[in-house]
Amino acid sequence: MNAYDEYMQGIVKPMRSELTNAGFTELTTPEDVQEHMASAEGVSLIVINSVCGCAAGLARPAVVTALNEVEVKPENLVTVFAGQDQEATAAMRGYFADVPPSSPSIAIWKDGQLAYFIPREQIESNSMEAIKEHLSGVLTQIVSA
Repeated sequence: MNAYDEYMQGIVKPMRSELTNAGFTELTTPEDVQEHMASAEGVSLIVINSVCGCAAGLARPAVVTALNEVEVKPENLVTVFAGQDQEATAAMRGYFADVPPSSPSIAIWKDGQLAYFIPREQIESNSMEAIKEHLSGVLTQIVSA
């Protein structure tokens, strides 16, 4: 591993941990993504993580808070890290190819298809509380259906 990659791994470790500490499984290779998408049953909440400020101040806190507050939770919590695990992120984005790539973003996958998507634009233009409320409502509706 070169010095740059080693440095970046140290920088993003807390950004990864914010989600893994909340129960998310990191998918770091295309094979991880393919295995999850092929075998996952029920609803998957997928976070496309990022180093940007709107991920740190809005997306990750909103996701973690929403999961702590909703009564009915998705069966699967997974994340890929855009800009860090590029091949895994590309593989995940391939499952919702009709949606322009954005990070951070939040996807809900149910019954083999994309059920809902929150792009970066809807994250960076809202407060953490608004994103949390939006995600909580969508999760409750989709997971309960």
